[in-house]
Amino acid sequence: MEPLASKIRPKSLDEFVGQEHLVGPGKPLRTAIKEGHLFSFILWGPPGVGKTTLAKIYAHSLKAQLFELSAVSAGKDDIKEIVNRGKLLPGPKILFLDEIHRFNKAQQDFLLPYVERGDLVLIGATTENPSFEVIPALLSRCRVFVLHELTDEDMAKIIVRTGIKVGAEARDWLVRMANGDARQAITVLENAQQLYGKVTVNALKETIQSKFLRFDKKGEEHYNTISAFIKSMRASQPDAALYYLARMVDAGEDPKCIARRMVIFASEDIGMAQPTALVVANDVFRAVETIGMPEAQINLAHGTVYLSLAPKDKSAYHAYFEALDDVKRHGNLPIPLEIRNAVTKLMKELDYGKGYEKYTGRDMLPDKLKGKKYYQGKSHRKDGD
Repeated sequence: MEPLASKIRPKSLDEFVGQEHLVGPGKPLRTAIKEGHLFSFILWGPPGVGKTTLAKIYAHSLKAQLFELSAVSAGKDDIKEIVNRGKLLPGPKILFLDEIHRFNKAQQDFLLPYVERGDLVLIGATTENPSFEVIPALLSRCRVFVLHELTDEDMAKIIVRTGIKVGAEARDWLVRMANGDARQAITVLENAQQLYGKVTVNALKETIQSKFLRFDKKGEEHYNTISAFIKSMRASQPDAALYYLARMVDAGEDPKCIARRMVIFASEDIGMAQPTALVVANDVFRAVETIGMPEAQINLAHGTVYLSLAPKDKSAYHAYFEALDDVKRHGNLPIPLEIRNAVTKLMKELDYGKGYEKYTGRDMLPDKLKGKKYYQGKSHRKDGD
């Protein structure tokens, strides 16, 4: 049976709710549809705010053939098949690639020439920042439209569109629970009606509790799990860290998001105690980016154990933020003349760079901060550096 969210999906912009900055009068997507402009773009926003719906409306309005793929399960062969099928069909061909951030670099490189030649017009949808998740060459050929969480007023309108009778108290509770995700609200509402007939706050709560445990990428469970993962590595407990890593991977967390946190951890928590940790973490990120899942989970596990067992030293982290605090407190203090860059004759006459020695023992901090010690560890400079 077709889900309610699919049944009531808007067929035109006149039925669409929310994202007025994109589809309101004179706004870019409405103008593009009205004028029949065909171009590739990426829709970036949280779940359930209309990315798929806008892609379908755009394709239908421009009378284009629409092909849909999810980057979670699709690959190069699926793109080839769509291109070959498209050659037999009239009119423009649009590929809607959901969760485009799940395509690794090699897959995106493969897609690029089809977009460049115009064989396919690409509409990508992502919940992650495309600046990090889409290769520059592909990103440069797409406009990026940012979608926002739906407002409470938008959510209330969508609930009315379902045709299910809901009291004000239950409606308000559902709006708060869904946190701007229309698809989630509609699904919970539909399940509550099917299970309990009358939709009340208790019925909605029971409906949610009766579902399998979700890993909500925007909710508390997401933040609890990533927090447990980081704290387990910080405590040098590889077993616990691997367990929380497995939970995230199994629940569908973007592996690049996990790897990105590992890169941060390598500098923040391990730091100078084992500087090669940053090299390993960056290589894990690179492996995840180029290999993709499911194989990349092995790289994540390798990196997790390495970072967990590495010695920890936050001295560089603390030193930087202490220095940053002085920058904010004192502003741009005058830099000592001997370490300024003398690039003109006048600057030399003003003693810029005068007396500079490469390995001087003199304090190079501004006068107001002379003698200040941010970094408490030993110097790692070698003669000849």
